[in-house]
This record gives sequence, structure tokens and C-alpha cells, in this order.
Amino acid sequence: MRPILRLLSFLTITACGFAQQAVDVVQIAPKRVDSKLRLPGELLPYQTVDIYARVAGYVEEVLVDKGSVVKMGQLLARLSAPELNAQRAEAEAKILAIESQRAEAEAKLLALQATYENLQAASHTPGAVSSNELILAKQAMEGARAVISVHANAAKAAAASVDALKKLESYLLVSAPFDGTITERLVHPGALAGAGSGGRSVPMLRLEQHSRLRLVVPVPETAVSGISNGARVAFVVSAYPDETFFGLVARIPGSLDPKTRSMSVELDVNNPNGHLGPGMYPEVQWAVHSARAAFIVPSTSLVMTTERMFVIRVVGNRAQYVTVSRGAAEAGQVEVFGKLAAGDAIIKRATDEIRDGAQVIVKK
Repeated sequence: MRPILRLLSFLTITACGFAQQAVDVVQIAPKRVDSKLRLPGELLPYQTVDIYARVAGYVEEVLVDKGSVVKMGQLLARLSAPELNAQRAEAEAKILAIESQRAEAEAKLLALQATYENLQAASHTPGAVSSNELILAKQAMEGARAVISVHANAAKAAAASVDALKKLESYLLVSAPFDGTITERLVHPGALAGAGSGGRSVPMLRLEQHSRLRLVVPVPETAVSGISNGARVAFVVSAYPDETFFGLVARIPGSLDPKTRSMSVELDVNNPNGHLGPGMYPEVQWAVHSARAAFIVPSTSLVMTTERMFVIRVVGNRAQYVTVSRGAAEAGQVEVFGKLAAGDAIIKRATDEIRDGAQVIVKK
């Protein structure tokens, strides 16, 4: 009799002779669900540059090698270009020659000016100086002034040429444009830098910034609605499986790759200790924010048949099938979308054996 008594504890015989099944229910309420996707990413240097010689010259000395950590402005290599030195010496000699000619012209101007002033004083005595002599003296003086002006302009042009050559000579000292790490060394002393076969230059060094990295994450189209600038995102790398790193969303392109239907979002990652390196492939824990509110039910409340997917709502002690669509699931809970309302009582452990319209008793 004990098994029969146990069965009777779950069933109640109604006056009509039908059995009412006792069920557990949950009260539902709308909730915006956030979930996480595990997406592959790639770490890249924050800045990368191939360092070229800005003028053609022979490499005298390379002061760094692969793996060297350098500071902005630090000297990396020295080049030599004897022809530049010769051109600068020639330009400086030209300046001296022009200055000498200018000094000579200024001395001549002083003499002509004195002659003109004497003639002008003598012209006050009638018949002492003809007007033509005075005019010729004035024109000679003005011509001397013009020659001095020409020499002055020539001196400025020669000085500018010297400055330009000095600037080119400064390019023989190759320095770092930013703090970083040398990742490639492609020249050695004696090599000709700044010119290559076919007129194409060959880089001397490659410099990368590793203290700060870019994390590129291809975010699927279905998850782009949750992207926001400045969001803090966690990720892990296989080199340090027990450590979690973080990056901040910094650049959102706003367009999808038509081939992969994903958006390449960039995160900024601080890397002061150098644990992370470009080329690593992290696993990114990407937060996905639901675009609309959903109802959360236990996964056991969802019934799937070949014809439909539904939950069972209890209304007036009767079972009522409600067709739903399924959303994200996590930890035994699943989000569903359908014609549901806040406060609805949904059977916790549903099955299609509970017929639509069947009478049920809600357990207290």
C-alpha cells in the first residue's frame, strides 16, 4: 500500500474522476540578459616602423641589435657620406668669396659716395661742375648699391645651402622615433644604406612599441550591439593560463568585413612588464548585451517537440502551452521570447505529457 500512498500524494481525484497533477512553478519577470562570448584575438605592437636611412651613406656603426630596448631620440646608427662633407665645404667657401666681393663693393660705394658729395658741394659754385657730371656720379653710386644688394642676396642663398647640407649631414645619425624594442636588424658596418637595387631603399632596423599593445578582436555581427568605447574586456593567453589580462576598447571601425561578417575592434592593452608579446593569440571574454528584455526560465521548463518549442503556463489551475523562441543559456537558465507577461507562473519541470488545457495543482 505504501507505493500507492506515495502516488496518491501527487494526484488528487476530482469529482469528475480526472487526475490533477501537482506541479512546481516559477514566477517570471522580464530581464535584460548579458552573456559572454569567447572570441579569438591577436596582439599587435601599438606602433611599428621600419627605419630607413634618410640620405645615402655607408654604415659606420650600428649601436643596437635585435632585442635592444631603446628610448625616443636614442642614437641607433652612424653613417658616413664624404660627398656631403665636400659639398658643405664648397658651399662655405662660396659664402666667404661672396662676403669678400661684398666688402669690395661696399668700399667702392664709399668712394663713389664721397665723389658724389664733393661734386654736389662744388655744384653750388656756378660753372665749377656740369650737371652731367653730377648725374653720372649719382648713377655710379646707385649702381654700387645694387651690386652690394646682389652680393647680400647671394650670401643668403649660399648660407641656406650650407644649412640644408648641415641638415642632411644630421640625417647620418639615425635615432629612435619613439620608445620601443628593436625586432629586426638588417644592416652591418660597411653596408650602403639609403639606396638599393632598382632605386629601392632597404630598411636598416625595425622598431616596435611593446609597452603598449593593440588587441584586435573580430566581433561577430550578432554581438556588435554590445560594443562601447572605453569598455574593459578580460582575456587570457596560453603562455600565462592562470593570469587574466585586461584591455580597453579604443577603436571601433563601424563596418563589417563582408567575407567574415565580423567587425575588427581594437583594444589598448598596457604591457609595462613585457609579459605579453605581439603575435600572441588571446582568448577574449567578450560581453554580449541583449538588445531586448527576455524572460528567464529554468532549462527544464522548455519543451521541444518536432512541431514546436514551448513553455507551460498555469492559468486558473489549467496548463496552457505558450510557443517561445530560445535565447542564450547559462548555468541551467535559458532566456525565452514569446507571448509571456511579468508574473506568469511557468511549470518548472515541464513535459509534453502535461496536455494543453489539462488541470494541474500548484504545489505550495
